[in-house]
Amino acid sequence: MDTIIFDVDDTLYDQAQSFKNTVKQMIQESFTDEELDKLYIASRKHSDALFDKSEAGEITLLDMQIHRITAACHEFGIPMTREQAIEFQEAYVAEQQKITLFDEVVELLDALYLEDKQLAVLTNGEDKHQSMKIKQLDLEKWIPKEHHFISGAIGYAKPKQEAFQIIEKKLQLDKGKTVYIGDSFDNDIVGAKQAGWNAVWMNHRKRSLPTTTIKPDKTVYNAKELLDVFRHDYSIVK
Repeated sequence: MDTIIFDVDDTLYDQAQSFKNTVKQMIQESFTDEELDKLYIASRKHSDALFDKSEAGEITLLDMQIHRITAACHEFGIPMTREQAIEFQEAYVAEQQKITLFDEVVELLDALYLEDKQLAVLTNGEDKHQSMKIKQLDLEKWIPKEHHFISGAIGYAKPKQEAFQIIEKKLQLDKGKTVYIGDSFDNDIVGAKQAGWNAVWMNHRKRSLPTTTIKPDKTVYNAKELLDVFRHDYSIVK
């Protein structure tokens, strides 16, 4: 592989941890780890359902953020007002400013950088918010800023093919020697495979494989397995 492109959220770091820390701070309920996982998954479901409307400007980013936590809490019988939801989002953003890369991802990026591989990120989300995460993760150490592709900045979100085509043109990709790594089957794997790229599914949430003709080239369940794929299957990390 000559070019390796990464999703950001829940691929390079554990997005759920920031959410769980915020819940513990802001919601006066006692949760088991399993309940926190379910609440997180519910919030992502509601976020994904409104993402296209947010990207299109049909609703504000703040309204989408308010809805995802209030709707998730409603599923679990937890009351939350709009004002409380805004406070939750502010605390969540503060927690996201503490995110760190998985240890094995650091090792992988170091190795790929030393081998002079072309690296990039492609992430869905609002430009300023995703740029904040990229800065916090210190990704410019390995990936130049001109290789940061954020849907809010480029005008197209995964899995739309235009998002992948913009990168192909900018980086002059050889599709057969390009691999994309992401956690969302619908956005990342479907989008990358339809673009003709190789795709690795970072399935550390252990989601079921959807019934579809599209399959990832590799599936990994944690960052260590991701590193092992590049060592053993792609043989480009020593």
